[in-house]
Amino acid sequence: MSCTIIVGGFFGDEGKGKVVAHIAHKDKPVIISRGGVGPNAGHTVKVGETEYGVRMVPSGFVYPDAKLCIGSGVLVDPRVLKSEIERLNVRGRVFVDYRCGIITEDHIARDKGSAHLAKKIGSTGSGCGPANSDRVMRVSPQAKDVPELKEYLLDVPKAIDDALKQDQNVLLEGTQGFGISLYYGTYPFVTSKDTSASQIAADNGVGPTKIDNVVVVFKAYPTRVGEGPFSTEMPAEKSDAMGIMEFGTVTHRKRRIGGWDGAMARYSAMINGCTQAAITGIDRVDKACYGITEYGKLTKKAKDFLKQAEDDIGCPVVLISTGPDVSQIIDIRDEK
Repeated sequence: MSCTIIVGGFFGDEGKGKVVAHIAHKDKPVIISRGGVGPNAGHTVKVGETEYGVRMVPSGFVYPDAKLCIGSGVLVDPRVLKSEIERLNVRGRVFVDYRCGIITEDHIARDKGSAHLAKKIGSTGSGCGPANSDRVMRVSPQAKDVPELKEYLLDVPKAIDDALKQDQNVLLEGTQGFGISLYYGTYPFVTSKDTSASQIAADNGVGPTKIDNVVVVFKAYPTRVGEGPFSTEMPAEKSDAMGIMEFGTVTHRKRRIGGWDGAMARYSAMINGCTQAAITGIDRVDKACYGITEYGKLTKKAKDFLKQAEDDIGCPVVLISTGPDVSQIIDIRDEK
């Protein structure tokens, strides 16, 4: 059937979790597998009155019929993983590639104790930077070395390949955003590895010829947590007055708010190989669009914004989020 990658086009917090959850319910994948760095990235999914924040389990967990996998390129904190499995009641559905690197207490201590990471770079303190450093030095433990993870171990690339050979759908879920990629972001204010779609495929052991679509998620008003350049950032007083106030899923730090960045969207789409774009927060462009689920009912102001965004990105905008709930989305993938 198809293998689709979903990644963030700006600085993270674009609403990828909601987009993954929606596509999962519509496309019915047998596997949703996560790439990216590790538990330093949080995803939020809102279903009805319940809001879920996840750091290790793929945010597509709200679709009950998929295996939830963590690819070999992802760092795993066993404590965070096991806590989420219990909290989300997904035991028996979660699998970890046996080659995943492990975050230890020492990694967390080094992360929080580093003046460079904690103060200058604005690290989340989750241990990912030191753990990736140890992995490069070949001294980091792997999931297969941790007895309490034994029941979750799987050869994730093989499971994905088997599913694709059986003409089943697979979703590969990215974390964080293009703007904080180690290679393409605002270095040195970046995360500890690449975050682009190519990396998410590699993290899951999926070759480039097996990818059918890359959905890049962009926020109408981009946000950034922590330090680093942000060319379209607006004063907090202005964003507060607009009613845009957000806080990081992992750090709970107040997010910096900016205006649409067409140049960054275009470059991000190029590097990611974007085939389809998603725009979140259209209800912040025009409050009258809140909760709308049909494209024809969007206001002219919103449609003009989407036309400009589409021109900037260079790909069709096929998913438009109109509110925080999973149901508040317009899906026109079949129409473009």
